[in-house]
Amino acid sequence: MGRLLKENRELHKRLSTYEDTPKDSNNSSTPPTKDPLPTEIARRTKSLRQKSDKPIGGQKGHPGTTRKLVEYPDETERFMAEVCSRCGQSLEEVEGVLEHVTQEIDLPSIHPILRERRFYKKVCTCGCSNSYAPRGKGGNAVTFGENIRAIATYLSVVQCVPYQRLQSLFSNLFNIEISQGTLANIIREMLDKSKPAIGQIENQLKESKVAGFDESGCYCKGKLNWSWIAQTTYLTLVFRQTGRGAKVLEERFGDSLKNMIAVTDRHAAYFTIDFLNNQVCLAHLLRNLEYLNGIDKEQTWAKQVQQLLREAIHTRKQNPRQQINPESWIKQLDILTKQNIDHLSKEFNQLRKGIVKCRDFLFNFLDDPDIPADNNASERGIRKLKIKQKISGAFRSENGADAFHAIHSITDTAWKNGQSQIQAILNLY
Repeated sequence: MGRLLKENRELHKRLSTYEDTPKDSNNSSTPPTKDPLPTEIARRTKSLRQKSDKPIGGQKGHPGTTRKLVEYPDETERFMAEVCSRCGQSLEEVEGVLEHVTQEIDLPSIHPILRERRFYKKVCTCGCSNSYAPRGKGGNAVTFGENIRAIATYLSVVQCVPYQRLQSLFSNLFNIEISQGTLANIIREMLDKSKPAIGQIENQLKESKVAGFDESGCYCKGKLNWSWIAQTTYLTLVFRQTGRGAKVLEERFGDSLKNMIAVTDRHAAYFTIDFLNNQVCLAHLLRNLEYLNGIDKEQTWAKQVQQLLREAIHTRKQNPRQQINPESWIKQLDILTKQNIDHLSKEFNQLRKGIVKCRDFLFNFLDDPDIPADNNASERGIRKLKIKQKISGAFRSENGADAFHAIHSITDTAWKNGQSQIQAILNLY
C-alpha cells in the first residue's frame, strides 16, 4: 500500500507540472493563431521586418500605372442618343459627333473546340498499305488537346489547385467534363516530357559559381520524403529524395560541387560536402537572435550580434559591387562570442556555439559581391511544395510527386527569366 501511495504522489506531481503550464502550439493541439501573446512574441518565426513610419498605401513620388487605350481594338461599338432629352424629338437623322472614347477588356464566351481528326491509309501500287499514324491498342478515340493539358498542368502545379476543384473548374468554366484520374494522368505524363528540360537546368547548375540549397519534408504515399532545391538567380531545380544527408547532393551533382559556393542554412549535411566555399544564411541567424530577444528583453548580447549582422548586410547593400574585407567584421564577432553569457538561458549558449562553428562562413558575401547574404531565394523556391502539401496533404504516388517537382522546376525557371509559365509548359509538347 505504501508503494502505491508513493507512486501516486509522484505521478500527481508530474501531472501538475503539465496542468500548471499554459497551453500553446508547442505543447498541445492549440493552433499558433490561438497562442497567448507572450508565446507569439517569442516564436522563432517572428518576422524580421521593422515597423515603418511611412503612411499606408502608395508613397509620394511613386510612379503609378494606368491602362492605356490600344490603337486597334478587336471590336468597336457606337453609342449615341436616339431622342432629345429635352423635347423628345427623334435624332435618327442627326449626325453624331465623337465626344469621348472608352475601351472595355473582356473574355470571349468560353466553349471547347471539338476537332475531329481523320486518319487515312493509302495503298501503294506495290501493294503496301501505308497508315499515317496507327491507332494504339486500347486507346480512347476521344483525347484532350495540348491547350487543355497545359492549362490543367499550370493550374495544378503553378496555382496548386487540387484535382477535385480542378475538375469542378473545367466543368463550370470551360464546359469540359474531365475526371480526377485523367487530370492525375496528365500531370504524370509530363514527367517524361520534362526530362530534357530538367537535364538542361541541371547541367547549367553544375556550371554555376554560386548556388543556394535547401531541403524540406514532404509526404509521399504516407511516408516522409525530402524535397531538395538547388537554385541560382536564373535557375531552379527541385527534386524528391528519401534522405536528407549530404549523399543526396553528391550523387546528383558529383564533382561539380567542388567548384560551387553554397549558400545554405546551418544544416550539418552541407558542411560535410567538399564545396569550394560556404555562406551561411544570415536571415536564419537574425530570426534566431530575434527569438532570443523575445525570451530575455533585458539582455544585450543577442541584440549586439544582431546589430553586427545587420550592419554587414547594410554595408553590402550600400556597395553592391565592391569587394569588402571581412576581417574587421569577424574580429567584432569573435569579441561577442567570447563574452561570458552563462548567466543567460541555455538557448543563448546553444546559439553562440552554433555561430562559432560557422564563423568562417558568415561574412564571405562581403568578400565576393556575387554571394548573397541569405538563402531566402531557396526558401521562396521551395515554398510552392509546402503550399501544395498544405492544400492536398500528401502526394499519392511517386510519379505524381516527381512530376510536380519537375514541372515546378521548369515553370519557376521560366518565371525567373521573365518568360510565360504556361508557355514553358506548352513548349514541352
